[in-house]
Amino acid sequence: MCFSATASFTAGALLLGFGVVTLKSAKRPRERLFAAIPLLFAIQQLSEGVIWLTFSADAPLLNTVMTHVYSFLSHVLWPIYLPVAVLMIEPPGGRRRALTALVVAGSAVGVYLLYVLVAFPVVSRATGQHVEYDSPHFFAAAVMMLYLISTTVSPLLSTLRGVRVFGALALLSFGAAYYFYATWFISVWCFFAALLSAVIYLHFTLPRAGHRGLQKTS
Repeated sequence: MCFSATASFTAGALLLGFGVVTLKSAKRPRERLFAAIPLLFAIQQLSEGVIWLTFSADAPLLNTVMTHVYSFLSHVLWPIYLPVAVLMIEPPGGRRRALTALVVAGSAVGVYLLYVLVAFPVVSRATGQHVEYDSPHFFAAAVMMLYLISTTVSPLLSTLRGVRVFGALALLSFGAAYYFYATWFISVWCFFAALLSAVIYLHFTLPRAGHRGLQKTS
């Protein structure tokens, strides 16, 4: 998380527990990508915990490595992974075509940001009680828009209620993080999104009757 190493490690440990249960609760192979989201957020939060430790331990090499691990997850993985995971779990129907288009858009953003991470190495620094990630790149407005669409609109397009709830909360948290924590936006929004993965845990672990209701189409 954006406030301390302790907070990051605590969030990561909790998400590991949620993630293992969620993944075990996925009944079909096509559900496993979506069910693995809490585990991936756990890895991301734990990596930021290590980044916090590198500031006090004066470990520049470890800081660089973990900053790039965190940035790969936040910048590259999510715009590709999320729309693919949503597409995989989506029942047959007309929305799969739109989701496929978002997979293409998210993949383009992810590949571009991977190039940026290689060409312009990201730097992390502690400012106040937050971690700031400095990752300069071109076309910032267009990239952010496509990133937002691929990571929040893709779940909003789902016919599964629990997936749509996750998308709606992710979009709301995006606005809150950008409004209140613009300088530390990457760190704060990723923390919010990590907490929201509890919705995915509920999606897979509610009792069967409630589970059917959560998946009820609009």
